[in-house]
Amino acid sequence: MTQEPIHRRKLYQEVLDRLQQRISSGEIPPGHQLPSERELMDQYGVGRPAVREALQELARSGIVEINHGERARVVVPTADLLINKVAGGARHLLLTQPDMLEHLREARVFLEEGLARIAAQRAMPIDVARLQERLEEQRVSIADLDEFLHRDMAFHREIATISGNPIFPAIVEATFNWASLFYRSIVRAPGAERLTLSEHQRIVDAIAARDPDAAAQAMRDHLLRANEQYRTKSEPVAAATA
Repeated sequence: MTQEPIHRRKLYQEVLDRLQQRISSGEIPPGHQLPSERELMDQYGVGRPAVREALQELARSGIVEINHGERARVVVPTADLLINKVAGGARHLLLTQPDMLEHLREARVFLEEGLARIAAQRAMPIDVARLQERLEEQRVSIADLDEFLHRDMAFHREIATISGNPIFPAIVEATFNWASLFYRSIVRAPGAERLTLSEHQRIVDAIAARDPDAAAQAMRDHLLRANEQYRTKSEPVAAATA
């Protein structure tokens, strides 16, 4: 029988557990403020350092937000908020382990091919109109690289939004942003902007025609073409931005 030492827990961990229980039970619901530091100190019989460390841990986990001069407030949870919490680590992973970029490419193709298929099955005329509007906004921004990239992401997110599942748009935007360090020279390559716009129009047309197979194929062709440019340009871009 393995004998393991019993580790004494730090005070802030006890405070953290109790606050998490109060939040998860609904005693302190999303959007509501936690008691003040002084109140928490009195309630739990601990000092200010333990309370502050517990609150900071809750903030790092995305459970509460802390603004200067205000009591901590329980965050209203969203898919975007949850995924954004891992954004910094994901970008660091891509920069330090280049093989992960290939995994991201594969994941993005799999996800967005499926989302294009779903969009073609579920899109209403108003959805197609919004998608065409996103494309026109991107077309207008062709001379501004940063704006063009922003509109590019908005186009792909709009397709994910048609699914009706709020997790999909958050993931699409996150994967786009995680790879953004590798994007600039690819999209700015001569002719790449107009080719991107042409491919996006093909996707819109397939979704408007309610043709899931054509929409999925158009998205796959678009992303695989971009991926081929990734393979030839991602290493210099990564090195320049690292």
